[in-house]
Amino acid sequence: MPSGPGSDASYPPSRLGELAVAERPQERLLRLGPFSLTDGELLALLLRSGTRGQDVMTLASRLLYEAGSLRALVGWKEADFRPFRGIGQVKALQLVAVMEIARRVLEQGQEAAPHLQQPEATWRHLQPLALGLRVEKFWVLCLNRKNRLLRCVEVTSGTAGSTLVHPREVFREAIRAAASAIICAHNHPSGDPAPSAADIRVTRQLREAALTVEIDLLDHVIVGSPVADPAGVGWYSFRSAGLL
Repeated sequence: MPSGPGSDASYPPSRLGELAVAERPQERLLRLGPFSLTDGELLALLLRSGTRGQDVMTLASRLLYEAGSLRALVGWKEADFRPFRGIGQVKALQLVAVMEIARRVLEQGQEAAPHLQQPEATWRHLQPLALGLRVEKFWVLCLNRKNRLLRCVEVTSGTAGSTLVHPREVFREAIRAAASAIICAHNHPSGDPAPSAADIRVTRQLREAALTVEIDLLDHVIVGSPVADPAGVGWYSFRSAGLL
């Protein structure tokens, strides 16, 4: 087992020296374009250089090995990058900035006022916000009469294991947005969207509060990952499950 992210055990050997010059990432990018590069090669171009005894391709491979995937790196912070030999504070901050740009591009590339009639549409809208999160967050999606999004508000941010939300926090945002209806949503950092007992309890409280304030609660969607979801879907809808 490796003794830590910066150790050499269990990692692939140095790779850049084995490649012909024409097959190195920068030359392949110039010759074939970015779509021809692997995740590791793209990451190596961001890193630009390795360190003594460890070339940049090897460093990129080690980052992907520890993270599990390029997608998982989006959620990394400066402290996650720093233990790796060859990554100082400046390079770590540059990587964090690039990952944040990727997250924002995903978020801004969505339809300005999406129609959130189906739970899958809600899941797709929230995926960029939930990408790489290690804590639970709870969102209120305020809708107009045609179920188009007026505003998406993060109401709470919890710990790695739980988050708390009170109906008054949820419907305060709905009233501010003059919403005709809302969809509530939160993420599960594990990626498994199966509801917990607390999720079910909160949903019941929200359902009762919606009747009081006369704002429709269309759904409560749990945002997960298809890879971690036993059903392979990546989301859970209380409405589809018949619990709303």
